[in-house]
Amino acid sequence: MTEEAATPELWNDPKYRKTLIQMMESQAYRELAAALMFGYGLQFVPSLKWLKFMTWHIREEMEHYEAVVKQYEEFTGESVEPVVNARLDKKPIPFAQSWYELAMAQFLYDRGGFWQLQEYQDCSFHPYRNTIQKILKEEAGHQDLGERIVVELSQSGEFEDEKKPIFAKWLRIGLLSFGRPKTEGNRYAMEVGLKRRDSGEVMQDFLNDIKPAVRSCSLQFPDPATLEMEFPDDLDWSL
Repeated sequence: MTEEAATPELWNDPKYRKTLIQMMESQAYRELAAALMFGYGLQFVPSLKWLKFMTWHIREEMEHYEAVVKQYEEFTGESVEPVVNARLDKKPIPFAQSWYELAMAQFLYDRGGFWQLQEYQDCSFHPYRNTIQKILKEEAGHQDLGERIVVELSQSGEFEDEKKPIFAKWLRIGLLSFGRPKTEGNRYAMEVGLKRRDSGEVMQDFLNDIKPAVRSCSLQFPDPATLEMEFPDDLDWSL
């Protein structure tokens, strides 16, 4: 992708616009879904310390959602909210049903979104690039907190019966953030500089990133076939 290609002429190309719009719609969905999920989960938070963190995190997710809403409207002249609400009706995010599950969701769903957004930080549509870089800077400050809670709770021995299915559930949801690997849409987005790498490569970085916590929790990755997703054949699940 050359700097000359990142021009308003390219930005107005129908395929480029469609791809960028899809990216923004997906991000808006993830931001609002996270805020709703964490909001529902407040009822399970056991202490003031973590209530303060979770409420702050919800507010941050809403601010990021608002930033994407504004970016979308500036680019399309339309609101993304009806699109997001329709997608949430069709594919609602699961709500955590315990403090342990909320911590796992905060760890894996939030971490998956963070890795996905990093692929857009050099986006050839510069206004969106600026929005993504601001969000990433803010997200980077709390990436280890969900992991820390999950590891502490897992090591307590109180969640032995539930930790495996809850981990598999939110691992799948986190991996879904990256989309299907090796698609034509992936190739095009990379060619025009909207994203850096194929989804499969990002999946691998995400898995590598969480492996230390998985080991600390005495967990194992589930059989990939049970996750009912498309993965690259060479994805390394070893611990």
